[in-house]
Amino acid sequence: MKILITNTCLEGYTGTEVVVRDLALELQRQGHIPLVYSPRPGPLAAELISYGVETVSDLEKLSTVPDVIHGHHHAQVIEALLHFQTVPALYVCHSGGADIDEPFYFPRILRYVAVDNRCRARLEGTPGIPAHRIEVVLNAVDLRRFQARGKLPTRPRRALIFSNYASRSTHLPAVRRACRRLGLEFDVLGALAGTGVDRPETVLPRYDLVFAKARCALEAMATGSAVVLCDFAGAGPMVTSENFDHLRGWNFGAGVLVNPLRPEYITPEIEQYDPEDAVRVAERVREQAGLQAAAQRWTSLYTEVVQEFQRSEPDREGELRALGFYLRKWSYAKGREPVWNVMKRLRRIPLIGNEVGNLARKIGQRWSGT
Repeated sequence: MKILITNTCLEGYTGTEVVVRDLALELQRQGHIPLVYSPRPGPLAAELISYGVETVSDLEKLSTVPDVIHGHHHAQVIEALLHFQTVPALYVCHSGGADIDEPFYFPRILRYVAVDNRCRARLEGTPGIPAHRIEVVLNAVDLRRFQARGKLPTRPRRALIFSNYASRSTHLPAVRRACRRLGLEFDVLGALAGTGVDRPETVLPRYDLVFAKARCALEAMATGSAVVLCDFAGAGPMVTSENFDHLRGWNFGAGVLVNPLRPEYITPEIEQYDPEDAVRVAERVREQAGLQAAAQRWTSLYTEVVQEFQRSEPDREGELRALGFYLRKWSYAKGREPVWNVMKRLRRIPLIGNEVGNLARKIGQRWSGT
C-alpha cells in the first residue's frame, strides 16, 4: 500500500515527528510505500529521505497518489484531503488538549484513532464523529533499536531525566533535589537542557532509573530501566508490573501525572525501585508494545478504510459542508497558518461549491494585503 503520513513539522526528534519516522520505516520494512508530507521539514525529513522514504514539503511534488492518508494534525490533513480528492483517510489524535491535534469531522475520514484514553474521550466529544469509527491504537516502540540492557543493580546509582521539556522552570529542580536526597548521580537528556540526541537508545541503557512520560517512558522501559512518570505537567508513579496496564491505557502521560512537582512526591516513588519488577515491566513492553505488531495493526486499519471507501458513494455536498465548518472555525483562530495553506490549496481546486467558495473569498478579502 501507498500510505501518506502528514505532520506539521519534521524539524526535531520529538513527539509525533519520531512517531512518523519510526512508523514510516517500519511500514517500508514490511513492504509498503510510505510517503511523508510536512510543510516544515528539517533534519528528520532528511533522515527519512536518506532511507528512501519520499518526503515532501509540498503535496504537488509527490510522485504518486496514495491509497490512504494517515493524518496527524488537522491543517495538514485538510490539505491532503483537498489535494487528493479521491483518497480516504484516518485521523490520529495524539493529544487530549493541544489545538494542533483538534479532531474534526470530514466524510472521507473513515477512522478516528486515539493513542490513549484521553484522546479517545476527545474524539468521542467531537460533534459529527460517528462512535463506530473511533479506534484506539496505543503507542509502540521500535524494539530493534531499544535493546534490553544488562542486569540492574540492587539499588539505583544513576538517574536520568529523559524529556525535551526539562529545564529550571519545569520539573528539573524537583527531580534533582529528590535524587540528591537519595544520593543518586543525575543527568538530563533533552532539547531544552541542550543535551538532546537523535539516538536515545545509545544513552538510556547507562541509567538505572529514568524520569519520563509517554513515549520517552515507553522507550526507557523497553531497555529495562526502572521508570518514574514525571514531566512538566506533574509527578506520577513508578511504573510497576501491577499498574502497567492501567498506565498504558493513559499512554503513561499527562493524565496520570497528578501530583505537584515537589521532592516529597517524587522521593517515595524512587524508593519503590525494584530491579526484578523492572525486568517484568520490560518484558510486558517487549511483548505488547512492539512497533512491528503496531504497524500490522495500522495496515489492517488502512485496508478497512480503503475497502469501505470503495463500497461507498462520494459525498461531495457533505465534504463541502464539513470544509465550510472547518474554515469558519479556524479562520478566526489565533494565527493564520492553519487555514492559510488550506486557502492556497482551495485556489487550485475547481468547482468547490458556492457556500465554501463565497466563504473562501470573504476570508481572502479579510486577509488581503497580509
